Amino acid sequence: MGSDESYNFVFKVVLIGESGVGKSNLLARFTKNEFNHDSRTTIGVEFSTRTIQLDNYIIKAQIWDTAGLERYRAITSAYYRGAVGALLVYDITKQPTYESAERWLKELYDHADPHMVVMLVGNKTDLESIRTVPTEEAKDFAEKNNLMFMETSAMDSTNVEEAFNEVLTEIHRKVASREVTRGSISAVTLSSPNGPASEAQAGRRGCCKS
Repeated sequence: MGSDESYNFVFKVVLIGESGVGKSNLLARFTKNEFNHDSRTTIGVEFSTRTIQLDNYIIKAQIWDTAGLERYRAITSAYYRGAVGALLVYDITKQPTYESAERWLKELYDHADPHMVVMLVGNKTDLESIRTVPTEEAKDFAEKNNLMFMETSAMDSTNVEEAFNEVLTEIHRKVASREVTRGSISAVTLSSPNGPASEAQAGRRGCCKS
């Protein structure tokens, strides 16, 4: 892990979805490569960071977990503030966790940047034999709502790395292409190779009559 000064971007990514779908384990698997079989519901927001390299940029991913608050519908707008990506997680063996995806999506867009990168994640593919949510159905829902989609298993590590990396890559693409010029996505840049000073100086400094 490089020192804190050595990154170009910090991207805040939030995990959302019903209780018990494996959000904390996805977080632990990606940031610490751990899995806890009897992870109890932790109360109170927590986050972990992991630094990755994309192209020539060092990106510090700050992944936030609802940590049990979702069961009390107690997630506040502060949780979403500044988020540029989200993983909306459901359990492939529990249909109701998938059916609530629409509600989560609405809450996300009510509180977060409309340009943010969102991936629908069907977790627990290690329990394929008791699956109740068909892959195709979830994929169609994701397409209809312009979401990325992936199925994962935090338990056996399947696609966890890939899911987070795809989201971070897409955020970086949006930031780098200047596709997003308003909202919080544009505010995540910490240092840019060609500083914006010249543009700023070119701006008019005139003031306004009241």
